[in-house]
This record gives sequence, C-alpha cells and structure tokens, in this order.
Amino acid sequence: MRFDRETPLILRPWRRGDVAAVRQAFATPDMAQQAAEPIVDDASANRWLDWACGLVSRDSGFAFAITAADDVPVGNIAVTGIDRHDCGWVSYWLASRARGCGVVADSLAALVPWVHDVAGVHRLELGHRVNNPASGGVAARAGFFSEGVEREKLCYGGERFDVESHARLATDPRVTPRRDVCVVAPGDGNFASA
Repeated sequence: MRFDRETPLILRPWRRGDVAAVRQAFATPDMAQQAAEPIVDDASANRWLDWACGLVSRDSGFAFAITAADDVPVGNIAVTGIDRHDCGWVSYWLASRARGCGVVADSLAALVPWVHDVAGVHRLELGHRVNNPASGGVAARAGFFSEGVEREKLCYGGERFDVESHARLATDPRVTPRRDVCVVAPGDGNFASA
C-alpha cells in the first residue's frame, strides 16, 4: 500500500500474525539498531513480537502497530517504563516505505490523548540521536517540547551519539493529527478516533 499525507491510519495492538510485517520493516540497514537484537528471521521477529504483544497494560506499557486500511503494520509506537510518578517513555519506528508523509507524527498526536486521559500518564518523554533530525520533527509536530541535549548518551558500534530529549505533559496543548487516525485500545477493543 502507498502512503501519503491523507492516508487514514489505525493504531492497534500487535498480533502474533504480524511476523512478516516485522521482518519486512527491519530488513533495511537503517532499522538494524532499532530493536534489542537484529531482526533477521521469523524466530527473531517472533521474539520482538513477544515483547510488543506483552505491552498491554499500564504496568507493562503499551505498544501499537501503525497500519492503514490493509491492516499491515508499517510502524510501532510504544510507551514503556511508566513509573510511580506517572511518567512514561515513548519510542517509535517506521518502515522506510511509509516515511516522509507524517505517518508517525499524526499517529503519535492521535495516541497522546489516550495515553494521558485513559492510561493516566502525566508526562511523556522521548529522545532521538541528534543526527536524526526527522525524529525531532516528529516529536515537535506531535506536541513535544525540546528539553535539551544529553551528550554522548548512546553508543552504537563504538561511536557515541548525543541525544536530544523531548517531553510533553497532560496539561500541554493537544495537537490535532492532519489525517484520520483510529486508536484501538488494548484488551477490550474500545477505540477513539482523532
């Protein structure tokens, strides 16, 4: 399926049957470091899905597959590490075939109200390598504010990377997605549309 700035999106819990989509998404070199282990076969894709499918509550966190009408996942948004202070960590990735048209920014903007209002997370935080300004653009378009740079926080292949930190509070202004995005909640199938 082709993606553009108007393609309606669905955020839904991950399913065990999403193995092929996970393998395809991680098949490009730029995705090699986006998971705890390289996703190179069905076994590693299933291990990633074990993690994602287990994120279905405030205690574990939440993971949402980003899909369109064809229901084939092209990305992920997760909120993990939710602590006793009602703070959570946001991470996201998107397969290369869906990049460049605001898919993650619109998905994140649509998910934010659910995370704040239903899951009860007051502060959402995220970080991105400073050599990935597109990820910073996603954060800004979804209503996150830059909070500074953490020097040499990450290390990949022996190379250190600075990380720009962003956050938003439940009391910050909400951003409306530029397209229709349906959020399907984990568990009971209730959903909200943005």
